[in-house]
Amino acid sequence: MPRRDLLVTAAILRDAQGRVLLVGNDWQGMGRVRFTLPGGVVEAGEVAPEGLYREIVEETGLKLTSIKHLAYMVHIEDERRGERAIAIVFEATWEGLLNPADPDGFIVSASFFTPEEAIAKLESPPMREPLSDYLKTGQPGRFYAFKGWDGKGGLRIPALKKE
Repeated sequence: MPRRDLLVTAAILRDAQGRVLLVGNDWQGMGRVRFTLPGGVVEAGEVAPEGLYREIVEETGLKLTSIKHLAYMVHIEDERRGERAIAIVFEATWEGLLNPADPDGFIVSASFFTPEEAIAKLESPPMREPLSDYLKTGQPGRFYAFKGWDGKGGLRIPALKKE
């Protein structure tokens, strides 16, 4: 199986009440919706911010007004799938109205949730743990690494703490 290397960008977008935006993905088209932060794979010829701005418009209908800072990065090494994914997650500001128009047809919903609800909706440790740490501490720039997409039974390297 050929190996795939993916660069993914995602955004933490909050509304005026501090709720976090999640999108519902039906990647396999089988009605099993999984929640994630809005974002996706950076396409050939794009740099990370360009991919992020494009993905946010496609998945939510919102327009980013600024990238505040790097919230965290995640490296996922999944030998079973033959994939390596590097996810760069930014906190960003936005304007507009929610109106997902995903050209791939994977996004079936976009809603704001309290931080506690958002954490509970994220099923996999590589998505849930970094966001949970960030929302609890507000400390940007941490790095996480996982083996296996679901993070189960694999190595988890805890967040690096600033000295």
